[in-house]
This record gives sequence, C-alpha cells and structure tokens, in this order.
Amino acid sequence: MSAEIRSRGDIVLNIASSGIASLLLPNGRTAHSRFKIPLNITEDSVCNIKPGSPQAMLLLKAKLIIWDEAPMVSRYCYEALDKCLGDIMRCSPTYNKDLPFGGKVVVLKLTKNMRLSVGTTASDQDETEQFGEWLLKVGDGLIGDNMDGESEICLPGDIVIPSSDQNFFKARTILAPTLDIVEEVNNHLLAIIPGGEKLYLSSDSICMDEGNMKSQLDLYGPELLNSINCSGLPPHKLILKVGVPVMLLRNIDQSSGLCNGTRLQVRKLGNHVIECEVLTGNNVGHIALIPRMNMVPTNETVPVRFQRRQFPIIVSFAMTINKSQGQTLSHVGLYFPRPVFTHGQLYVALSRVKNKRGLKVLLMNHVGMSANSTINVVYREVFEKIVF
Repeated sequence: MSAEIRSRGDIVLNIASSGIASLLLPNGRTAHSRFKIPLNITEDSVCNIKPGSPQAMLLLKAKLIIWDEAPMVSRYCYEALDKCLGDIMRCSPTYNKDLPFGGKVVVLKLTKNMRLSVGTTASDQDETEQFGEWLLKVGDGLIGDNMDGESEICLPGDIVIPSSDQNFFKARTILAPTLDIVEEVNNHLLAIIPGGEKLYLSSDSICMDEGNMKSQLDLYGPELLNSINCSGLPPHKLILKVGVPVMLLRNIDQSSGLCNGTRLQVRKLGNHVIECEVLTGNNVGHIALIPRMNMVPTNETVPVRFQRRQFPIIVSFAMTINKSQGQTLSHVGLYFPRPVFTHGQLYVALSRVKNKRGLKVLLMNHVGMSANSTINVVYREVFEKIVF
C-alpha cells in the first residue's frame, strides 16, 4: 500500500479530494480510494473497510492523515471516515471516543498556502505574502460585508484571450461556477479556433444488468439517451480540433498522470484513438493515446442507468471551479456571468494562481452589486471547532 514512511517509522497518509490533487502529493491517493468511501455518498454511508484487513491495520498505525482540498467534498465523506476510524481505533490505547476520528490526527485546513511558497523569488516575496494573506481572508469570509454565508467582495481585471501558441494552454484556463457556463465558453472558443474539426459520435445503450426492465428499451431509445448530458460524461457529439485543450473524465493510468481531471492537448485525431500531450502534473509533455471507453454516469438525476461508449474527454478551454481543484496555473481567467453558490468555491478559483498578476476576472453586473464585485459564500460556523 502506498503511504509516506518517515525515517523514524511514522506513517503519514497523503490524501486528496481529487485525482489531480493526489498526483501532487508524495504517494498520494484519493480519499475515495484510500478510505473506500462510496462514490454516491449519503448520511448513512460507511467506508468499505473490514476490521483486521490490511487497510484497517494501515489506518491504525498511521500517525497523521493529511487531506488536501478538503472543502471540496461532501460532509458525509468525513462522517463516514469518522465512524470508520472510531471503529478501528477502539482496539488502540490512544483511542478517545470524545475526539473526532477516534483521536487520530487529521489535518484538513492549512494556514499557509504551500502553492505560493514554491518557486517564489526574493523580489516577489512581499507581493506573494500579501496575496496569500488576501486569499486566506477570502477563504475565511473576512473580506467584504459582515454577512454570514454570503459577502460581497471586489475583484479587479478582465478575461484572458486564447492564443494559437502551442504552449499557451499549459498553464492557462478559464474557470466558471457551473457546467452550462463552461459549455458555452468551450463551444464559443472551439468555433473561433482555426483548423478542421472532427466529429465523434457515442454509442449509448441501457444497462440491462443494472436492474432496468426490458420495457424501458422502448421508452428510452437511442435518441433520448444521446440527448443526455451530465457532469462527468462526454457528450454524444464530441467535436475536436488539433491543438485544442481537453480534459480526461476517467482514471486511465494514475502512475502516468492520466486520471480524472488531467488536462491534455490534442495532437492527432484518429478514428480509434486520439493522440494527446499531457499539460499538467509531473508528466508534462508525455504523449498519451486515448481510446474509447464504456462509461456509466453516476449522476442521480439521470432517469435510467445507461452506458455511453465514447472518448473519455471533453473540450477544456474552460472548466468548472470544482474541477480545477489541485491544479496550479500561471494565468487564470474567471468568468462569472452569475456568482458562485457553494462554500469555499471562490477561494478555490482565486487560489489557482500564485499572484494577482496571473488573475483576470470578467464579472456581470448583478442587481444591487457594483460592476467589480461578486458574492463570496463562506459559512463561518464550519471553522468554529477547528483547532489550529
């Protein structure tokens, strides 16, 4: 099992909320993988770890658990882990039923932005420190008015414009709050980028082994299945051009950096595989051949369980803020035709860069708000019992 073993024998588990973030940690794993947390999490969910198993023994011996990008997952994930560690730690002399996670030390929030400390020059140190302090205040909801939950803060800048430079997209992206805004931006930029396009159609069919009745075959025909679009699933009609940035939607080979959220750039468009160059992580510049895959959406709003066979990628000039977690970029454009809507979402968007110079923002003028301000959603009660 992958874990970071200190020289004195202590075991530290590096965990992240996404595959991209896990690649940035030494021997990192996603929380769902390490703790066997169900993908469709509910308040009654439990970690699928059996007592006495190697996984349980590893958690028992671990001295420290570091969870990166912790605010980006459901509270039910932490509640499931709390119950799991409570059961595992009952046989340990350090067990404390009155403490969270059975008394195990779990780091969920850092007060120092580690992204800013990497590669910072002496001349930029003051500016970097000021930017880091400003980001922490945004994350804690201390900038703007004194409302709890939502506050109005001012942001400078304008949007970035794509370039034909092959290396332009390696450290640049546009972030937006919702999937429909992202799709709008991607479609617009794809249309104005020069070059011939290639259309890939998916093959969709109902999953008969998922408990669907045969009568649903007539109700949910191919045309209806083709029209379904949801998060984490490529579209039925996938239009690509050479040079276009794309994002992986499935884990293919995590050791090679090919996991859900990895950004790539299209090099060749074949009939059976798509050749791409990796743009993010420790494998920048590596060439990957992306095949078609069978994908079943886990979105609970989809009325029927069905399978889509398609290339597991989407155009990625822009991406949702949640999808950007774990990524470090030099230039980010924030496009907010409407404000963010979840706790910590604005902080995640702003903290993808190392300084304000790499941050460009385009805001729409909402009723009752100035043209250079937007909503920051922070529920401060979540910090009340956090020990620093």
